[in-house]
Amino acid sequence: MEERNTSFSSLPLPLEIATKLYADSTSIKTASSDFGKLFQETPFAVFYPSTISDIVHLVKSSYTSSSPFKIAARGHGHSVHGQAMAKDGVVVEMTSLSGGIKVSWSDYLGFYADVGGEQLWIDVLRTTLERGLSPVSWTDYLYLTVGGTLSNAGISGQTFLHGPQISNVHELDVVTGKGEFMTCSKNMNSELFYGVLGGLGQFGIITRARIVLDKAPTRVKWVRMIYEDFDIFTKDQEHLISKNYGLNYVEGSLIMKKSPANNWRSSFFSILDEEKVNSLASKRGVVYSLEVVKYYDEFSVQPINEELDDIFKDLSFKTGFIFKKDVSYVDFLNRVRIEELKLQCKGLWDVPHPWLNLFVPKSGILEFNQQVFVNIIQKEAKSSGPFLVYPMKRTKWDDRMSATIPDEDEDVFYTIGLLHSARNTEDGKIIDDQNKKILNVCAEIGIEIKQYLPRYYTTKEEWIKHFGAKWSLFEERKAKYDPKMLLSPGQRIF
Repeated sequence: MEERNTSFSSLPLPLEIATKLYADSTSIKTASSDFGKLFQETPFAVFYPSTISDIVHLVKSSYTSSSPFKIAARGHGHSVHGQAMAKDGVVVEMTSLSGGIKVSWSDYLGFYADVGGEQLWIDVLRTTLERGLSPVSWTDYLYLTVGGTLSNAGISGQTFLHGPQISNVHELDVVTGKGEFMTCSKNMNSELFYGVLGGLGQFGIITRARIVLDKAPTRVKWVRMIYEDFDIFTKDQEHLISKNYGLNYVEGSLIMKKSPANNWRSSFFSILDEEKVNSLASKRGVVYSLEVVKYYDEFSVQPINEELDDIFKDLSFKTGFIFKKDVSYVDFLNRVRIEELKLQCKGLWDVPHPWLNLFVPKSGILEFNQQVFVNIIQKEAKSSGPFLVYPMKRTKWDDRMSATIPDEDEDVFYTIGLLHSARNTEDGKIIDDQNKKILNVCAEIGIEIKQYLPRYYTTKEEWIKHFGAKWSLFEERKAKYDPKMLLSPGQRIF
């Protein structure tokens, strides 16, 4: 780190806080960019707290000042549109904390882990596995902070079974926009608890989370099946999540012709299998991959094979296009990181990522396929993904939380992940324009989508529509816990 700039006379801060503020070029550059690499906001300074009390004092200093400054908590910087930035404000570098990970047991909760909000999920996994335990709900990528994913929702192929990560939290420690340190749960300060989970950082900074744990498996059977027809593909996905088959993970994706080297999902296949699938995709333009996983332990491998074969008898994937792998539980959960390291070596990871993540009602998914996947993604071919599409159960989401899903009264909705990579900023802007086109098309044909990790709203009216019936409560919670609107300005809500 370069020389620290301690000349912050314009900020009303006590000395012990001011000495942890940095305005050197390295700190500012890091805090001004993110994974998306499409957006930049320069903060006044970057704050490196040693303790949670440091964060309390920082926020309280701003809140009580006659010239308050904006504050954004930054975890691993995996946002795509500046959500963790604070223009002319202070970015809190959460990873400078060391809240740790502690596994415990209680008769009431069973096993759980108290985890610092700055901790990466990969470290949570490694620590809990030492006790033969593991969280139950994940994101596809584990090098994200606990506080970061809980501020959004945290979704992956386990969500249909266990709900998003926010549905698997017992308790939180939070520093509010008033600089108040509060512990909250379903039974204590519950309004703050429900508000913070999926609250996009608007009500407080998560400094600790108590996470649900369960017995960890050691191995997984990992299977992908290829479909030519989108309707059949979605019906089989819905069939799998509606039945008690004991599956632990269900996801789906599109495979376009000429699957690219930087599509980390294509690496599942052997070279020969990839050629086979790509040949089919070239003929069809696009095919669909249904991906399932079942956990097991070494001693139960034969029953697992028999159970899966029995499940697959009811599915309608293309004959001869089923592919299987057997890997460790850790290698499966950490699959994206394994591919990330390969892509980094090729210079294909540290590039712009103009992502678009959506929740689409079940009733609109076939029309979405035609109007977006076929008429835009396939025809315009701006990028080759990966493109994810898989169903979730509404009943696994707690409507008291801030996270927002489609309003339609349907048991199932779909998550769509258009996870683009661009060669350069110019290409990134072209894909960004395509994303806006997709949103406009959905609005024109009446598909009531919700953005996940929202980034394309520019007006208050759009945010009101996004939150729908939750907006009034969301606004009330903001006024109660962050009345000066200090926190998470990069979300551009208030």
